[in-house]
Order: sequence, then C-alpha cells, then structure tokens
Amino acid sequence: MRSTLRILALAFLAATAGAVRADELRIPLGSQGHVDASGLPSRGISMERVRAGWGEPEVTLDPVGQPPITRWDYPDFSVYFEYRHVVHAVVRHRRADAPATPPMEP
Repeated sequence: MRSTLRILALAFLAATAGAVRADELRIPLGSQGHVDASGLPSRGISMERVRAGWGEPEVTLDPVGQPPITRWDYPDFSVYFEYRHVVHAVVRHRRADAPATPPMEP
C-alpha cells in the first residue's frame, strides 16, 4: 500500500514539475530611471546644502524613528536624512504612461 502511494506521489510530482515556470524581467541598468543618479545629493551633505543646490522640496515628511529619518521629495527623486545629513538619495520611478504632474483636484 505504501509503495503504491509513493509511486503515485512521485508520478504526480513528475507530471507537475514541468508546469512550474517563472518569467524573468530584465531591465538594463541605464534605463531604470530618467534622472542621472550622479546629479543627486551625495551622502553626508547637510540639509542646507541640499536646499541650496536643489531648491525647496515638493514634500517634506516629518522625522520618524530613532535615529530620526526625514524624507524630502523632489519631482524626480527623494532624499533621506539622518538628523540633518543625507544618508541616501534615490530616483523616483515613474511609469512611462503616467502624466508628468498629477491632475489637479477640483
């Protein structure tokens, strides 16, 4: 009885093993963003230097956690600060078919 169950289980696994697949999405590194990452604020510079070099952010989020992490959002990128210094700046992904600016609400 046990050998019959084992044979049936192995037959089932063999029959379904070929059906399992995954698609792989490959995006060339240079086409992942529409902003040159070398133009982003570099790690360690102050909030004042970011404001002087890139202007006022569109959105400023309050500090969260300990140590306090603050985020400033610009049209094409976001800057993360620990206390008052940049720890990371990232390009914000925008879908190719998305409008450049969000529609205004009535």
